[in-house]
Amino acid sequence: MRRFDAITLSMGDITCAQADAIVNAAAPAMLGGGGVDGAIHRAAGPELVAACRQVPAIDGVRCPPGEARITPGFKLPARFVIHTVGPVYQGAETSGPVLTRAYRACLNMARTHGLKRLVFPAISCGVYGYPHGDAADIALTTCRDHGHDLDEIHFVLFSAAMYNVWVEHAEHHLSGPSSAP
Repeated sequence: MRRFDAITLSMGDITCAQADAIVNAAAPAMLGGGGVDGAIHRAAGPELVAACRQVPAIDGVRCPPGEARITPGFKLPARFVIHTVGPVYQGAETSGPVLTRAYRACLNMARTHGLKRLVFPAISCGVYGYPHGDAADIALTTCRDHGHDLDEIHFVLFSAAMYNVWVEHAEHHLSGPSSAP
């Protein structure tokens, strides 16, 4: 685990995170799937998909890319799940602004609901194909610049390779670490 100011990076399973909310890198339908989305739905239990079905859909889309929705966390240790949809990577110029909006939407959702401890995965870095270093740059700078009113922003990265990329980019974009690895 590494801490950079108010941002913490660790490797592990986001479904085990103790927080006010964890962020789900969801699909637009918000009904579960693979990767972190599927893991969160499995850990939360069937109540999560039932709650997601209550979110109004337009042509099957409950959460467009760059936006966020909130549900209870049910069986998760986190009280809430903030669902956001990142972009399918189509180049930095097209996808970067959407990924930035997704992170900002989550921060705004936390603020609106009075949440202070928020845990993120690496949004869009799985099957959506976002280059890991570029995604880390966007995530870390967006959270640094717009997460001031939160007590803790924590990124839980699933693999050692992803964790190492994020630490490298945090060392470049954030002030030095305040605790040893």
